[in-house]
Amino acid sequence: MVPHLTTALNGPLLDLEKRLLLAQPTIEHWFRTQWMDHTPPFYCSVDLRNSGFKLAPVDTNLFPGGFNNLNRDFLPLCVQAAQSAIEKICPDARGVLLIPENHTRNLFYLQNVAQIVTVLRSAGMKVRVGSLLPEITQPTTLELPNGGALTLEPLLRTGNRLHLANFDPCIVLLNNDLSAGVPEILSHLEQDILPPLLAGWTTRRKSTHFGAYERVATEFAQLLDIDPWLINPYFGHCGKIDFQQRSGEDCLAAQVDNVLQNIKMKYAEYGVKESPFVIVKADAGTYGMGIMTVKDASEVRDLNRKQRNKMAVVKEGLEVHDVLVQEGVYTFESINEAVAEPVVYMIDRYVVGGFYRVHTGRGVDENLNATGMHFEPLAFESCCAFPNPDCEPDDTPNRFYAYGVVARLALLAASVELEEMSE
Repeated sequence: MVPHLTTALNGPLLDLEKRLLLAQPTIEHWFRTQWMDHTPPFYCSVDLRNSGFKLAPVDTNLFPGGFNNLNRDFLPLCVQAAQSAIEKICPDARGVLLIPENHTRNLFYLQNVAQIVTVLRSAGMKVRVGSLLPEITQPTTLELPNGGALTLEPLLRTGNRLHLANFDPCIVLLNNDLSAGVPEILSHLEQDILPPLLAGWTTRRKSTHFGAYERVATEFAQLLDIDPWLINPYFGHCGKIDFQQRSGEDCLAAQVDNVLQNIKMKYAEYGVKESPFVIVKADAGTYGMGIMTVKDASEVRDLNRKQRNKMAVVKEGLEVHDVLVQEGVYTFESINEAVAEPVVYMIDRYVVGGFYRVHTGRGVDENLNATGMHFEPLAFESCCAFPNPDCEPDDTPNRFYAYGVVARLALLAASVELEEMSE
């Protein structure tokens, strides 16, 4: 069953959800026309925040790492979506080479890899896992906490084809976000690589994504005659920061102040009594690193050494010089009195499940993607089995329909973003 969820339902969010439900035929037709012009990434996860007066994405991950946290009842949805994605790109595909992150100790992440393998095999693919780790010189089987196992094999390359021993795949599927750069062994392959290499954090930037999302959300809002701010977080960008040397602070402070002022005007317009805040985070990267909550521009000028060290370096030890200043969206959802936020998973253009990221030690204005978090799967079940305008907007399937709509807007933005990057 769906975890017990408490949401502070204030302001216009119920009205927004009602509009989404009433406009469902229009929305689904609009999405169908969009997918005729844009190709979605192979898979994607979107972190959402529901503040009771606003529902918006705050992060879009093109190399999602939590498939093991999805409700197992939705494996058939994942399988059908994977078949659709692969058939469009390589109709004759039989073999998929999956390349994960360079982890051997993070067994929970590897359970995610094993679940992706299960999905692809259930979709009729032959799947093997190739590792970029130099110490993997022969097939290495790792035992997983859930009782399963995963075998990593050394990658081989012949000409412009990537393969394993006795395995020549049609498709290379990345579950590695390339934060450390694109390895030479992956360059100039003749096989299809999903997602494309330019989707990695070597080249991709969050500010570019949210710029694309702003355009998508504005068009969608016009379709429904709603204020785009209700589904779109304000943001700014600073590319001159050096946290260790304390340079670029004026640029960062100016961006923080600008976004805060824009939020204040919207809060006044909608009668929101909460204090505006922004999230400052690295413009590239993941794993919840390099993130801080800021409520006044002066705070970014007064960082202590510990705070500067935390912000200066992210995954793979990369230094941070570009930051996104994003409108902070409160999360007024909770499970068993712990703060929660929904994460929606998609394969191809289909919503295939999700979970709540829950953190007992964090507040409603803080990043929940941090040590100590846990996950509660979404089951998408209730007595009202499908999104239905006759039910209350916060009935379980109705709320999840709203989640799926906003998540798909972020997916569409990622499609536009990648297309523009490849031009």
